Amino acid sequence: MNTYHAFMKVIETGNFTKAAEELGYTQSAISQMVNSLEKELSTTLVLRSRTGITLTPDGEEFLPYIRNISNSHVELLEKQNEMMGLQSGLIRIGTFSSVACHWLPNWIKDFKNKYPSVSFNIYQGEYTVISNWIKEGFVDFGFVNPAAVSKLTTIPLNEDEMLAVVPKSHRLASKNKVSLKELTDEPFILLDEGEINEALTIFKQNFIEPNIQFRVHDDYAIMSMVEQGLGISILPKLVLDRCPYNILTKPISPFVARTISLAYKDKRVLPIASRYFIDFILERFNEIFSGLNIE
Repeated sequence: MNTYHAFMKVIETGNFTKAAEELGYTQSAISQMVNSLEKELSTTLVLRSRTGITLTPDGEEFLPYIRNISNSHVELLEKQNEMMGLQSGLIRIGTFSSVACHWLPNWIKDFKNKYPSVSFNIYQGEYTVISNWIKEGFVDFGFVNPAAVSKLTTIPLNEDEMLAVVPKSHRLASKNKVSLKELTDEPFILLDEGEINEALTIFKQNFIEPNIQFRVHDDYAIMSMVEQGLGISILPKLVLDRCPYNILTKPISPFVARTISLAYKDKRVLPIASRYFIDFILERFNEIFSGLNIE
């Protein structure tokens, strides 16, 4: 067991007991690993209490370095798996909810038909978090808005139209299209997407100030709130596909879309399974666009 990985699991779970359960070790063994790491670094990294653990100032300083070592160890194990062949690979992906719900399940199903022993770890977050996960090596690649990332290779996949979302009984329900100005007259529910926010960018570019009443991290929570008449919102078309809520969507004037891109740090050093899956995804999109061109 990598002591750095054990330490990161303690930080992630907030206590030794949960970390031991998730790693399949005794609490004593995990405690000994953390003590060993503290001795190695000649400091105290965490303070223990009945409610859990907290990082010491030294722990805060060492944390980014320990995280990098832990992630590098995972990459090392993945390289070992790669040497044994694609069948034993693990693919780690950072994504946001619309891609996780509407694209990934079908891709994974078809990919596993070819490579049934390949496994997936899927982590959901917002653009900035996903970008950092890729840079730190916590995930192999991810899906982002390219405007939100730097120092990564990005490949555009799709232009996803942004739509206004209103209750069915709303005064805008009868309109075929709504303007940004009309959306500012209502309580606005903002999807919190990190440093880059598509809805806010739209308003700022048009010198309009929305009446933000709620900031929410989950697309589906926003749909439910709109259904209850708490406000209106702007959401991407992809997440609104197969919408289970009693709401209406309207095109916005002027037309607005977000770019969904695939992002990675250095494809050459990625595990073979992740390289294959990236190529598989790009192939899928090439087939889609080729079909559109034929028609």
